[in-house]
Amino acid sequence: MTGRAVFVTGATGTVGEFVVQRLLERGEPVLAAVRGTDFPSLPHGAQARPFDFDSSPVALEAALDGADRLFLMRPPPIADVQRYLFPLIDAAMRRGIRQIVFLSLQGVQFNRQTPHHAVEAYLRQVDAPFTLLRPNFFMQNLSTAYADRIRNSNEIFVPAGRSYTASVDARDVGRVAAEVFTADGHLRRAYTLSGEHALSYERVARMMSRVLGRPIRYSRPTETEYLDDLALHGADEQYLAAQKMIYRVVRYNLSAVPNRTIRRLTGAPATSLAEFVDDYRDVWRVER
Repeated sequence: MTGRAVFVTGATGTVGEFVVQRLLERGEPVLAAVRGTDFPSLPHGAQARPFDFDSSPVALEAALDGADRLFLMRPPPIADVQRYLFPLIDAAMRRGIRQIVFLSLQGVQFNRQTPHHAVEAYLRQVDAPFTLLRPNFFMQNLSTAYADRIRNSNEIFVPAGRSYTASVDARDVGRVAAEVFTADGHLRRAYTLSGEHALSYERVARMMSRVLGRPIRYSRPTETEYLDDLALHGADEQYLAAQKMIYRVVRYNLSAVPNRTIRRLTGAPATSLAEFVDDYRDVWRVER
């Protein structure tokens, strides 16, 4: 049967954890998709639901039992969305899920090569009750993927050149997701989510220097230097290709356009990078 919970894929990930938190704050029941039986710590009130994208149609439908809405995201290791994500969409349609909020990608409508574009196209093809969230670069990249280099070498090492980016805080994306799940008027709509200010990485480095009390530099590596460094640390060809595409988009300043969509949807301004760096400062703290 169909219930009234939100089934959240990627529930412990960069965005999913904040989707779960914000839904719970609104009193919404949450089924948090987790792999295996070793359940991670979840916020009080969230119900863990064993789940694997690589499951049979029957198992996918069973995983959705009790849910009437789905938060769908593509795990980074998954490139073959036709094999791993389309079947979940099909299962959701068979169960009568009334809304699928898909975590897509800023600018995806102009880039047919991304897996996100294929998912968006499929949602339209099957006439799904979708809402598309298209976030810009996450500020959390600084506190996750780039954190070790910042902490250990005082360096932001990304091939963005002199471009600008209107980064978005994943916490704000969680707020938006909770809003579109619980308010009317968001079906078959797409929202590009950016910060309200576009900054260069030189500016980001200066901002981090002030907050952390030590000099952080933006080294401006070339694309080749960046990709070679990733390969040296074990990145596979698929990941390298994705990173190459992403930072070419950045260097063309396609991620440089700020907007107020988060403010318009939630009633509160998007988190500024200065606020984010201050909130996450302990991530880059050097142990003495």
